[in-house]
Amino acid sequence: MSVCSRIQSLFKGPEEFDLTSGSIGKPLFFLSMPIVVTNLFQTAYNLADTFWLGQYNTDALAAISFAFPMVFLLISLGMGISVAGSVLVAQFTGAGEERKAEYAASQTVTFAVIASIILGSIGYVGVDNFLGLMGASQDVLPLATSYMEVISLGLVFMFGFAVFVSLMRGYGDTITPMLVMFGSVVLNIILDPFLIFGWTVVENEPLIGTVAFPELGIQGAAIATVFSRALALVVGLLIMFRGERGVQIHLRDMVPDLSYLRRLVRIGLPASIEGTGRALSMNLLLVIVAIFPDTVVAAYGIGTRVFSVAFLPALAVARGVETMTGQNIGADKPDRAAQAAGLAAKVLFGLLTVTGIAAFLFPEPIVSIFVGANQANAAQVVDIGAEFIRYVALTFGFMGIMRAYTGSFRGAGKTLTAAAISVLTLGVIRFPVAWITAGPLGETGVWLSFAVSNVAGAIIAYVWYQGGTWRGSDLTEPNVDLDETSVETVAGDD
Repeated sequence: MSVCSRIQSLFKGPEEFDLTSGSIGKPLFFLSMPIVVTNLFQTAYNLADTFWLGQYNTDALAAISFAFPMVFLLISLGMGISVAGSVLVAQFTGAGEERKAEYAASQTVTFAVIASIILGSIGYVGVDNFLGLMGASQDVLPLATSYMEVISLGLVFMFGFAVFVSLMRGYGDTITPMLVMFGSVVLNIILDPFLIFGWTVVENEPLIGTVAFPELGIQGAAIATVFSRALALVVGLLIMFRGERGVQIHLRDMVPDLSYLRRLVRIGLPASIEGTGRALSMNLLLVIVAIFPDTVVAAYGIGTRVFSVAFLPALAVARGVETMTGQNIGADKPDRAAQAAGLAAKVLFGLLTVTGIAAFLFPEPIVSIFVGANQANAAQVVDIGAEFIRYVALTFGFMGIMRAYTGSFRGAGKTLTAAAISVLTLGVIRFPVAWITAGPLGETGVWLSFAVSNVAGAIIAYVWYQGGTWRGSDLTEPNVDLDETSVETVAGDD
């Protein structure tokens, strides 16, 4: 067997298993495993920027600590559209309504492009005021601003690709997005050092040289990311228009349908609130962190990047549970959806607890990866970052529980419930704990707030889920379905 065949055998597409019948663990595994890899590639964007900018200088590293939460906020404001599209595609697919799944996907792409252009414009105009409000120092502010200006202009590409991933996942195809993401990440990692540090090709050493890439610093990292995502989006659109893998979209279905927008908003608005709540929590915490020296800000940025890697299995399995719940609700099998959520919660608790123990025992080597040895205050950043990881690591498993159950809520269309759990965990618990304890405990109070909120979030999600309020989804009923006129209008072949 060739190497390519061996790699391909590790993954299975939606045509090779049924999410609505048979065993629970096997389809959940094959659905989630490519998402783990996709999320790993997704995180590689941030990690590559963090690594190379950490080699560049400490101010640049602190700057992306301010920039990343703003990126997250902009994407979170529009993420409800992609969540709604994914849920509708999953439920229509589970109900055997392929034509309606295609219409839902096409409308989602249209409104996602419109939303990202609006949000990107707002981000570009307001970036200075926003970052200043967050407490960025005079040394860091211009660097973070230059990064965010590029990201804001390219938000349509970043958000558009996220929508492609969501729609394919709703259909049950998690392999294709993984492969597209791989190519995009490789390109980004290659471009990063050239655009950040610059590259001069020496022709007649030592006098004459040709500048192949100018030294752009932190702005170069942003350009590399946007360019890579733009190519990935083009590939994703070609795949969906051809319809040979995953859900298909059609130009005739992409004319804005305001009645369908209302359906997307009804399902997606709570998801946007959830994502925005997470983003606001990150930004509000950054306001607290910003009162400390830049070494603490840099350590905070590194710590949150490390957590994003550690939580990849939780995010992936939660997305898998979301798809399985959506398709099983569409197929009128709520008990099977509940079994998937319960299995996911148990597996994630065990897996992330083991990961947390490893991070607790060896935090310094992890943090050191992102700090240039020759940078000023490097040892101090490593010490502070290691303390951050130690406070949070042993609660990783609880994040797995919360993610599994909130994923099932979203798949059932109960996005408002998932949003409420997020707001309670982050807004009512994490931020107040950080605010109250940062005074007497210093930055340790912020680290403590992560640990407390992780445990509390798991308890809240579990208790709420056991109440069974998620079972009564009505997303495939006529009030959120295509009416007969719409079906007749769009039912012709291309």
